[in-house]
Amino acid sequence: MTQRAAFITGVTGQDGGELARLLLGKGYVVHGLARAPERFDWARVADIAGAREYLTLHRGDMRDAGSLARALHASQPDEIYNLAAQSNVGLSFEQPEETHDVNAAGTHRLLRAVRLLGLEDRSRLYQASSSEIFGPSSGLPHTEQSKFNPCNPYAESKVQAFETVRRYRDEFGVFACNGILFNHEGPFRWKGFVTRKISIAVAAKTLGIEAPLALGNLDACRDWGHVGDYVAGMWAMLQHDKPDDMILATGEARSVRSFVEAAFASVGSDVVWDGRGLDEQGRDAQTGELLVSINPKFYRPVDPPIAIGDASRARRVLGWRPRVTFQQLVHEMVQADIDRLRILAAAGEAPSLVSAVAD
Repeated sequence: MTQRAAFITGVTGQDGGELARLLLGKGYVVHGLARAPERFDWARVADIAGAREYLTLHRGDMRDAGSLARALHASQPDEIYNLAAQSNVGLSFEQPEETHDVNAAGTHRLLRAVRLLGLEDRSRLYQASSSEIFGPSSGLPHTEQSKFNPCNPYAESKVQAFETVRRYRDEFGVFACNGILFNHEGPFRWKGFVTRKISIAVAAKTLGIEAPLALGNLDACRDWGHVGDYVAGMWAMLQHDKPDDMILATGEARSVRSFVEAAFASVGSDVVWDGRGLDEQGRDAQTGELLVSINPKFYRPVDPPIAIGDASRARRVLGWRPRVTFQQLVHEMVQADIDRLRILAAAGEAPSLVSAVAD
């Protein structure tokens, strides 16, 4: 029986590495595209037999149609997962053109390459959309019928990519799905994201390393799940008999403040808060030590106060459901950063990671 082949853009990222691990474990031949393939962390798949034999990395860029076409031609995939993106909302305000070129135009280049190579009848495509497309709209929780209301360049680029996928599905018959994923985190989340900044700061405090944590809006609420559950949902969408657009979410929203409290609680510390607004601070309940301060530079120009998704369609059609709890997710992230910092501290390199919490 011929092994199924998968092609993953953004394979060096949090989602790409987790998906590669899932697919290799299912016996796929996996091809990954990245601007810097040498950055792929092979330790993430080290326990999977044959990982280095069945995972091939290709150098390419979503802004370069030629590199996309060459990698697709070489891999001849049964399944395509477009996970490459400039995915940091804050950075999208500083780099709107690059965000659009990678996220929106890049998706169009990929779909066009699928058609030019005659892969419409062979390849099924998953497009990583985002809950950010809904913006600060009313009518929570969001469903697949919720109105788009993007409020940042990242969200705008994801709306355009979403519509491009629909057009190729409707006009050209490409089996293409949009996965509208709410926030999903894990130990390999990029350190610029708030959840990872928090886990690094808690790990540093646990090891006695100074790491003052600077945050923005503590009351922003997000629907946080575990990346492992969400890549399983991506795969399930491409196994369905019809292409469709679906939300993946936990259905529970928690604040940044709650994430901070859960992270410190995972190592046996309690946080107490005092002050208001920009003067609010979080301190260790036992020692009074300053743990969290507010920095206005981390406030977004427009920030939805709450985002929460309804994944009942994915539950009904795919049998998908999140399995990792919020507390398990937070504990896993903190413990992973404790382990990393121990290794870096022994090598005298801990500041290279800890600096992220105040930047």
